[in-house]
This record gives sequence, structure tokens and C-alpha cells, in this order.
Amino acid sequence: RPASPAPSMRQPRPRLRLGCAAAGPVAAAVSVGLGLCGRLLCTSWRGAAQRSGAFVAAQLPAAHWKSLVAGQHRTSRAPSLVAMASGPAVAMEAFAARNFVEKGQKPSGKAFIEFDTVEFAARVNVFYEERLAAGEDPLKPGYAPFCKHLFVPNFVPGLQDTVLLITDANAALLKSEYAARTEKELPVLGRWFPKDAVREHIVEARFLDVILYSREQIIEENKAMGEPDDGVRAPWGIVSVKPQSVDTEIPMEPITMMRNALGVELGGSGVPMVREEYTKSVEFWNKHGRVQ
Repeated sequence: RPASPAPSMRQPRPRLRLGCAAAGPVAAAVSVGLGLCGRLLCTSWRGAAQRSGAFVAAQLPAAHWKSLVAGQHRTSRAPSLVAMASGPAVAMEAFAARNFVEKGQKPSGKAFIEFDTVEFAARVNVFYEERLAAGEDPLKPGYAPFCKHLFVPNFVPGLQDTVLLITDANAALLKSEYAARTEKELPVLGRWFPKDAVREHIVEARFLDVILYSREQIIEENKAMGEPDDGVRAPWGIVSVKPQSVDTEIPMEPITMMRNALGVELGGSGVPMVREEYTKSVEFWNKHGRVQ
């Protein structure tokens, strides 16, 4: 993105308001200087925020916010901040953050997205606000009123599509296992293609299906699973990110529908199963496999 125009010295300097919602205290020292150069200097925030799961809302003009996300006005130590007049609309949830590879680590298990979680949430918020400014509602309906899809052009370098057509040549590569996504969930049967086995057949994703849950639903599910309230109050939370080649919803897997119908106490969402939607899902996933 082009750099934002430098603010005039006669303009009042924007104030930075930090709102940290975390399970533990965050030791952060922030020094902000916004002048002709529009520089943002922050110290020791990033490490503390990542360790505690803190979220920051910076009350900055949109131009400053977008330039931060684009990498402008930052020193090498400065974090990417989500800046909106009333705080970010979308926050990264711990359930989705487990799919992101920690800095200095290699992809393994469920962690396959090599991108900073704070930066990711910031870019999603920028896209969301740009679509709203263009007069479009970017949130597409999900399987329940509390669920929405935000289809974002893929900005993660090298992130590959996670769905592959099943053929006679690759069917024998499918794996299956009873597994739970978290320690508190009920294990269910799933199947997938190991990424290493089909790497030459998958392509880079064109879109990210960013799946959002309402704050009310997230609080309800966390309470049912015995998870503490993290204090985050962004209206929407990222609960899953699906790299794919289309900007429309791919049917939820049948086993996920079944888990959801079990109820929040067992790791679902409590939404009853709909036979017509389940039938569509079976039709699609009989011909495709998840890559992980």
C-alpha cells in the first residue's frame, strides 16, 4: 500500500489507547511519537502480548492504522496494531491461533499457517473496514446466526489449498483417525491427506475463508468448556481459517456437523443437524479430502 501522507504539525497528535485483555498481566512499555515522520516506537510490548494473548486496540486515524498494517512507520521491534476508532471488529481467538506456527518453529500438527497472529488479525480488520467503506457487507452467512464467513484474498505467502479431489491415484493415501481438536473435546473420526504425500498435487490458495463466531457464542462455548473469560470484547472472533481456491463456502465436513449437534459441553456449538445440509456435505466430501 502507498504510504499515508504525513500529518501536519498543526494537527493534534492522535492519542494511543491500549486495551489489553489477557489471562495474565502484560508488562508493556509503549513510547509513541507521531510527528512529521509519523513514526511509531514501541518497546517490549510484542513479547509480552504474545505470551499472554493480549489484544491491542489503537485509537489512531484510519490512514495511520493502514500504514501500520502495511509495514509503514514501524521499527523492527514494533508490533502490528489493530487500530479503529472504537476498537477492532475482529479478534484472533485461541482456538484458531493453534493453527499458526510460532516464530522460530516449523509447521507441525495443527499448526500450518506461517504468519504472525497479530498481523493476521490486523489485515483481516483492514479488509473488513475497506469493504464496509465501499458499501458492502463483507460478512457472509454461516451455518448458524452466530457464524459468519469473511472471504479474504490470500496474503500468506506459500499457504496452500487444503482441499484435494480424491482420485484412483491418490485414494490410497488417505489417512483416518479418531481425534479431538482440543483436550476437552470428544474425539471423532476424521480423514485427510497427509500434506507431504500430496504436496506436488496441491496449489497455493487464492482465498482465506476466515470463519467468525459472535462474541456471545464464544463466551457461551468457553464457559461450557470451563475456559476462563479472556476479557476480549471484539464483536467477532476468528475461530478457523481455511485456505482455499474459491471465495465461497465449502461445505462443512459431515463429522463436524455431528460434533456441533452434540452440544457445547462436548466441543460442539449446539446447533441441530439439518438433513439437507448434511446430504450436501456428504456429496462433496465423498469426492474430496482435507489436506493437513
